[in-house]
Amino acid sequence: MKKIILSIGGMTCSACSNGLEKYLNKQEGIVEAKVNLVLSCVSINYEDNISLSDLEGFIQEAGFKSLGEMSLNDEKKESYLPLVLYGIFAIFIMYISMGHMLGFPSINMEKYPNLYCIILLFFTLIFLVYGFDIIDSGFKNLIHRMPNMDSLVMIGVIASFIYSLVNTIFVLMGNISYVDKMYYESCVFVIYFIKLGRYIENNALYLTVSSIRKLVMITPTSAKIKNGNSYKEVTIDEVKKGDILVCYPNEKIAVDGAVVSGSSYFDESFITGESMPVLKNVNDRVVAGSINYDSKIEYMAEKIGKDSTISEIIKLVVEGVNSKTRITKLVDKISNVFVPIIILISIIVFLVYLFMGNSLYISIERFISVLVVACPCSLGLATPIAIVLAVGICSENGIFIKSSETFEISSNIDTVVFDKTGTLTNGKLCVSKFYNYSDIKDNDFLKILGSLESCSSHPIAKGILKYIDDKNIKYNKCECKNIENYGVKLVINDVSYYAGSYKLLNKLNIKNNHLDDEKKLLDDKNSVVYFIMDDKIIGLLGLKDTIRLEAKETINKLYNLGIDVVMLTGDNDEVSRDVGDKLNIKNIISNATPKDKSNYINKLKKNRKKVMMVGDGINDAVALTFADVGVSIGSGTDVASMSSDIIITTDNLNEIINLLKISNKTINNIKGNLFWAFIYNIVMIVIATGLLSKFVSINPMIASISMVLSSLFVVGNALRLKKIKL
Repeated sequence: MKKIILSIGGMTCSACSNGLEKYLNKQEGIVEAKVNLVLSCVSINYEDNISLSDLEGFIQEAGFKSLGEMSLNDEKKESYLPLVLYGIFAIFIMYISMGHMLGFPSINMEKYPNLYCIILLFFTLIFLVYGFDIIDSGFKNLIHRMPNMDSLVMIGVIASFIYSLVNTIFVLMGNISYVDKMYYESCVFVIYFIKLGRYIENNALYLTVSSIRKLVMITPTSAKIKNGNSYKEVTIDEVKKGDILVCYPNEKIAVDGAVVSGSSYFDESFITGESMPVLKNVNDRVVAGSINYDSKIEYMAEKIGKDSTISEIIKLVVEGVNSKTRITKLVDKISNVFVPIIILISIIVFLVYLFMGNSLYISIERFISVLVVACPCSLGLATPIAIVLAVGICSENGIFIKSSETFEISSNIDTVVFDKTGTLTNGKLCVSKFYNYSDIKDNDFLKILGSLESCSSHPIAKGILKYIDDKNIKYNKCECKNIENYGVKLVINDVSYYAGSYKLLNKLNIKNNHLDDEKKLLDDKNSVVYFIMDDKIIGLLGLKDTIRLEAKETINKLYNLGIDVVMLTGDNDEVSRDVGDKLNIKNIISNATPKDKSNYINKLKKNRKKVMMVGDGINDAVALTFADVGVSIGSGTDVASMSSDIIITTDNLNEIINLLKISNKTINNIKGNLFWAFIYNIVMIVIATGLLSKFVSINPMIASISMVLSSLFVVGNALRLKKIKL
């Protein structure tokens, strides 16, 4: 099975997106199609026997146009110049048709009826050309039995134009009594205000997807390939797997790869959220888009194009946006019948007005007003625009959502279950305490220790080196002697330095004069490293899997939100209780196997709990799957391998709180949008029918403005999500 995301042209409302989605899902060979109105794209899963041209053919048959594979950075803001020009024409037409009513000098329609009609007809034809895309879309969707907002407008505009054209013919034939029964200005203003509304709406939507669009701007468009002793600059498309590339200070890594020469600090904050630079040495992975801070490096290209980390992230984000919440699915069902119902209501209103003895002119006015005032756009935009914004805000904070339904579920979470190792703790041995018993300054002490430990591949050595790197202390990599099962030895200026376990003390017959400090470290569950100079201990280091700095704050915030917290771990009771006590977690389940974890999650769900499981994404895969919402805390480079609903790449548990806040705000925003869209449409349709004519009445021009305002309100309300303070 294959998958592709295509940009779509011609979609204007939820009826369009729903109709296209419904049509594509009926086609043989298409497994699933999901259409997104805000991003104007469709995500299609299809069988191998279907080609891209087949898919584009299906889209065209449905009355839309495929614009090729989606690329967020191709989108440009629409020019305002046509609106200005046609705005001048619209004002001129208003002056010609209504100037005499206001006492302004204008063409006397009774004295010059032919000239009056021809001028209005001429400019109306210009506007019909200007709005041909609306008319064409409306007609095609009507023919394909998928009527949309354009269909409503098309019927109204064509009806008023034909009515006016027939009356114009009567006038030109000499019957000037029809000169005051022209409806050309309605055609003009309906088309103009819809165009104006879409221009404003599209620019607002441009801002809406700006957070997502930033992702594709991260990676550079060119790279420098090693060619003998020189470097050649090429485009990213020319880079092949295995090529050796160079990255100078203040430049970006072009593709994912591994360092083959040199070392430097890199800014990977766009993926990890960590503002501190990360040191990269030979064999370390570098990620496309990360910024080189201080030294030239050479690296081998490993993942290029669609296989790169940033491409995986973009794909994840777009798929998250394209997925649908339960609220969206309900709105889609309503939108599917909305337009046909509006057409039926407008016809009934037209016939009722005629039978009640009203003129054809008044009946058509009511008919057009009902058609134009109804706005399925606001209904269609209410949910997806909020989802797009929420996904964008999440991605900016290193939170990647695989399905928009996650927001809906997360807003109702009442229990959060945490794994311990790698989730509440760092999952790596880190230096928790450092004792220096020598006259050597701490930084010089750590330089020597760094040189020693750089010879070892032991996890404890890696923990010590990270501690030294975090302090930005530079050390020399030296030729050390590995004392198997005991430690390492380094000779500097005839002075012997050692680092190792307590076994090393026995081997070297060295007395430990620091038993009290050693006991403190052991009682605190540390692994102890002894640093020796010649024949005496000059330092002790305690290393353990430390609790994340932000873990206690996150737990307290969850309690304040009224959410239960559980620690579910495979570790023993003693270690689990120690971590739980420090974090104020009362509900602790220890010695749990992967099966025990999934059983416990199911038990909570049977008790009608809404459960979020937070783990490392690999060891907790089963439990993450069984939870209502599974959250993986892990490296941004592991995005493709995570099986959870949400991936947090910042390694910061506080993002759980941000996720819950964004989810609640998003769902509340959607509910507010839908309430407005439904109430506004119902009220305006009633007004358009003339049932409240004693109090308020509208014509097609006011109806078109009202329709635009409905969509703009929904867009504006959704944009308030950008102001969420995290």
